[in-house]
Amino acid sequence: MDFEGLSKGAGTFSFERSFSGRSWSTRIFDPAVAGELSETAPLSPVLAQILAARGATPGALADLLQPTLKRLLPDPLELTDMERAVERAVFALEHDEHIAIFGDYDVDGSCSAALLSLFLEAVGKPARVYIPDRMREGYGPNIRALSLLKDEGAGLVITVDCGAGAHAALSDARALGLDVVVLDHHATDEPVPAFAHVNPNRGDDRAQLGHLCAAGVSFLFVVALNRQLRARGWYSTRGVTEPELMAFTDLVALATVCDVVPLTGVNRAFVRQGLLRMANRLRPGLAALCEVSKARSPLGTYALGYVLGPRINAGGRVGRCDLGWSLLAASDLNVARPLAVQLDRHNRERQAIEALILEEAVALAELQHNQPFILLAEPDWHPGVVGIIAGRLKDRFLKPSFVAGLVGGEGRGSARSIPGIDIGEAIRLAASRKLIAGGGGHAMAAGFSLSAAQIEGLQGFLLEHFASQDGGAALSASLALDAVVAASACREELVEEFERIGPFGAGNSEPIVGIADLTLVYVDVVGQGHVKLRLRAHAGVQLDAIAFRAAGTELGKGLLASRGKAIHVAGRLRLDEWAGRRRVQLQLDDAAPAQA
Repeated sequence: MDFEGLSKGAGTFSFERSFSGRSWSTRIFDPAVAGELSETAPLSPVLAQILAARGATPGALADLLQPTLKRLLPDPLELTDMERAVERAVFALEHDEHIAIFGDYDVDGSCSAALLSLFLEAVGKPARVYIPDRMREGYGPNIRALSLLKDEGAGLVITVDCGAGAHAALSDARALGLDVVVLDHHATDEPVPAFAHVNPNRGDDRAQLGHLCAAGVSFLFVVALNRQLRARGWYSTRGVTEPELMAFTDLVALATVCDVVPLTGVNRAFVRQGLLRMANRLRPGLAALCEVSKARSPLGTYALGYVLGPRINAGGRVGRCDLGWSLLAASDLNVARPLAVQLDRHNRERQAIEALILEEAVALAELQHNQPFILLAEPDWHPGVVGIIAGRLKDRFLKPSFVAGLVGGEGRGSARSIPGIDIGEAIRLAASRKLIAGGGGHAMAAGFSLSAAQIEGLQGFLLEHFASQDGGAALSASLALDAVVAASACREELVEEFERIGPFGAGNSEPIVGIADLTLVYVDVVGQGHVKLRLRAHAGVQLDAIAFRAAGTELGKGLLASRGKAIHVAGRLRLDEWAGRRRVQLQLDDAAPAQA
């Protein structure tokens, strides 16, 4: 393919605002850096341009294109308190203390709990796993559950994907004489009253690993624990086979993608290696889930984030909260298949509940068109789906969205953000000022709890907070294009070229290309509100495209009103397989009228 001619005949854009109300810009890059990148590795000019615009350097190119854990895995002991946490776990193992794992009900928590429990089982010391009930107990450790674990004989509790904000419960546990090791990644500046607190986002940690999810932290803990056990002769003296730690990378990959943490540094290696393991369907739980969801190999980040992840989350949202980790820790397909079927059924229940709430939420959100965020808190909205509703509203209105369900005047909510706006920080600030009952999270996703009486105060705080965020409104009203190409360049070779810089996700998005002056020859609504279209270039080249869930949005309305007209489009090129045929399809992010 002639990559040199990608922009030939690409055209130019001329419009004030797109159908979605956004302006478009092309990312700026240094041609000299792009040239150096092309010389360092066999890259096409367009891929070199994209990488240069994203800040890539020749020296870091190998880690970007071929990330490996051998090169990128950090020393676990760089994390504050890791050595202390490992020493406490070794003591518990060597003295036959009962260990309990306290997890969370989302994908990251389920993967972390499964990883740690499988490792401890492999070294000959099975642990008790406790996943709190979302409706009755909420998120994170509570003293009732910790007291129960102590009464059952636990001498050490290890929390995964939670604990950093559970100051009262951990203080009470300490008073009971129960040691707690916290493995978390949620930001906190306050000292945590635990025996050890391993968290790359604690205020005094200097490891610069804040992009890790909890499963990534748990993997590093297991690496350090395994080294210590080997050094102390655990395996040689007991005749125990040392676990293959790389076997856990599928769990870390799944959690990394689903928790929407940046796919940079070691996270790229985790996901790359994890996807390779998933291709062999070695984990019974994931194999069973692929069966019921009809996920096809090879799996990619889309399948993890939008096919497998929602089903694992469904147990915590509308079903039994321990189903996720139980599936991932299942020893064989006979155990895993019934759990996968149950999670798939819960996912359909979740979809039905979501559909009922989403219509109402969209109508209410439209009334907030003049503010830079969306805040909704309504009676009887199911707390298990508010995170999904927040994500849908964020995608539809291009604004940070906060959504809570109220029961008896008390609410639990979730927030989702757009790039450049840290909602985890906003939630932590609100909690520190006692404007909400509590909350935490990271830049793109957060959770919170509040009473009905606190909604107005939170609304005022967010207005003030977002007004102080430089460029926040501009971010939601703009779309950055990675490259401008001609329709004739949108072929399989270009998609495969882009895939060289995968895996894609937060912090490493799929390249967005712009294509100018295409005639919209066909457009219609298909499936569950998707807008399908066919575009034709002046040279007669045709390109299929789809705008997911766009019906009823300004983008969808603009497309449906443009049949037979010339438009500009922007989106991500994907290979679509149907009935044994492969073709390139543009997944539309935006479109605009082409002015004559």
